[in-house]
Amino acid sequence: MRSRVALEPLAEEPGGGEDDAARRRRSGLHAALHRWARLLSGAGTGDDGRPAADLRVLLSVLACPLSPVPILPRLPKHVASSAQYIIEQFRATTGCGKTAAKSMYAAGKVRLAMLQEPAGGSSASGGGHGRHHEGSFVVWQLAPAMWLVEMAVAGHSIAAGSDGRVAWRRTPWLGAHAARGGSRPLRRALQGLDPVMIASIFSTAEHAGEKVVDGEDCFVLRLDVGPSTLSSWSDGTAEVIRHALTGYFSQRSGLLARIEDSQLTRIQSSPGAPAMYWETTIASTLADYRHVEGHGGVHVCVAHSGRSTAHLARFGVGVRAARVVTRMEEAWTIDDVAFDVPGLGPDAFIPPEEVRRSRCYDDAARK
Repeated sequence: MRSRVALEPLAEEPGGGEDDAARRRRSGLHAALHRWARLLSGAGTGDDGRPAADLRVLLSVLACPLSPVPILPRLPKHVASSAQYIIEQFRATTGCGKTAAKSMYAAGKVRLAMLQEPAGGSSASGGGHGRHHEGSFVVWQLAPAMWLVEMAVAGHSIAAGSDGRVAWRRTPWLGAHAARGGSRPLRRALQGLDPVMIASIFSTAEHAGEKVVDGEDCFVLRLDVGPSTLSSWSDGTAEVIRHALTGYFSQRSGLLARIEDSQLTRIQSSPGAPAMYWETTIASTLADYRHVEGHGGVHVCVAHSGRSTAHLARFGVGVRAARVVTRMEEAWTIDDVAFDVPGLGPDAFIPPEEVRRSRCYDDAARK
C-alpha cells in the first residue's frame, strides 16, 4: 500500500495553484494525500485532462508500492507453530528452500484502470469501468535488499529502487524522492514473483484461521506492523495509525493465492485542527504459477499473472460524503523471469542524485 503513501514526496503540487507558504506547511505524507485529493477531484490537471490525472493516481498507488515489513536476515529455525508449518509447505512447493540465487530479473506487461462511478455519481466508488492504460515493466533485484523497477504506461514512466539503505521513487510530476523509514522490499516481488522473499516476510506472521479465496481453501497468515515502524513512516502532520499485511496460502497446493495490505493514516494540518483520515487497501490475486530454472538447476515456482484491486478512501471533516472511495485495478502478466543475472552488481542500484542529497538518505547512512 504503500505505497503509495510510504514514499516521502517532494513539496510540489502536480498542477500548481498554491503559493510557497502553503507548500511549506505541508510535508511528507500530508503533501502526498493532498495531491491525490486534488487529482481525484479533477483539480490541477492542466491541459491533459481527466485521463492523465487518473493515470497519475494509478501509477502513484499501484506502480511500485513497498512491502510494509523488511526482509529478515535469516529465517527462524526450529519454531513449532502452525504459521511456520504453512511457510515450510510453501517453501517446499515453490522450491525456494533449495535455491541460493543472488539476483533476479523479471519483465512483464501491465494494464491499469480507474473504476468509475456510473454516470451521475459523485465519486469513483461504483462498479463502472474507466479508461484502461497499458504498459510494461521490468524488475531487477540483487540479494534481495537491492532492487529497481521501471514502468512505462501510456507515455508516462515511473521508477523506484533501493540500494539496501533507502528506498526511493521517481515520477515525471514529482521528480525523485526518498522514502521515510529506510529500505523495504518491493510489493511486486511479493505478488508470487520472489518465493524466497515471501517466505522471509511471512516467517514471523500469525496464523489467523482459514478462508475460501476464489473457491480455494486457504490458510490465513497476518502481519501487523509495530508502533516503532509506523512512527518512522510518519511526519509532523501525518500519522500512520496502522498497517497490516495478510497472505492466503492454498491448503491444496501450498502456494500463495492472495495477498492483502491496508494502511490507515491520520492527517492533521495543525494542532487542534480537524483531522482527516485516508485508508488505502490493495488486494492481489496470483495465478499461472510456473517453474523457472534457478541456481544450480533448481526449479523455482513463480506466479506469472495476477490482478490487484486498490481502494483509496477519504473520510473526516472536509469530505462531503461520509466516506469517499476511489477504486482502481491492475492486471499483469510476466513474460520473462531469470535468476543469477550475469554482471548485475551494486552499481546498478545507486539512487538518483536528488535522493543521495536528501535528509532521509543521510539518516539512513548514519545508521
